[in-house]
Amino acid sequence: MRKNLLAAAAVATAVGCLALTACNDDAKSGGTGPSQLTSGKPASSPATSPAAARPTGPTASGGPKGAALAFGEPSRTVGAGTVGILEITPTTVVYAKEGGRTVPQHGTFAVVTLLEKSLSANPADEEVPAKGGGWRWVAADGQSVPAGNGNAAKVVLEKYRNSGGIAPGASQVRAKVFDLTPVQARGGTIVYTDGTKSDDRWKVPAVDSGPQVAEVKQQLKP
Repeated sequence: MRKNLLAAAAVATAVGCLALTACNDDAKSGGTGPSQLTSGKPASSPATSPAAARPTGPTASGGPKGAALAFGEPSRTVGAGTVGILEITPTTVVYAKEGGRTVPQHGTFAVVTLLEKSLSANPADEEVPAKGGGWRWVAADGQSVPAGNGNAAKVVLEKYRNSGGIAPGASQVRAKVFDLTPVQARGGTIVYTDGTKSDDRWKVPAVDSGPQVAEVKQQLKP
């Protein structure tokens, strides 16, 4: 289902790009394009090309469904409400004993930062847990922990406090926090479930890793 939705979004984006090209050609030749008939202004769109909207990862290349990607590898998924295409890249993981003035209920906070981009002609956002989507941490022994569990929801990283639909062509850096036991915090897998109930998985290093480690640690200070 997700593959069909991604393909449909790519086609819609391609149609938008073709229409935009026609309008621009008319404007250059002195003609009147559709957008000029309605608004008097040339159309503009940051929509991506169909090639950029193709899904990546194991399911796109014929690999096993649900296989985990390497940490730092992007994956494209369907946006909330099956609208738009969202590319997600986990970038950094930091393990901490405190988050601001908050201590973890289970022993360790795991903070994962994510670079998220909208690759379609429509704004795209993460699917919310209330609709069956969202993030979870799966430990080596198979235990599953949702983002924001325990005292994780009390940890605020101002620089990564982004939410809502991401505009076409734009990106945001967000953070997910998990409250883990010391055993669960020895690396694991983060899983994102989209609006089609399809999962994207990434292996998480067992030690602080990524380009934003110092910045995240600064944000975690009281």
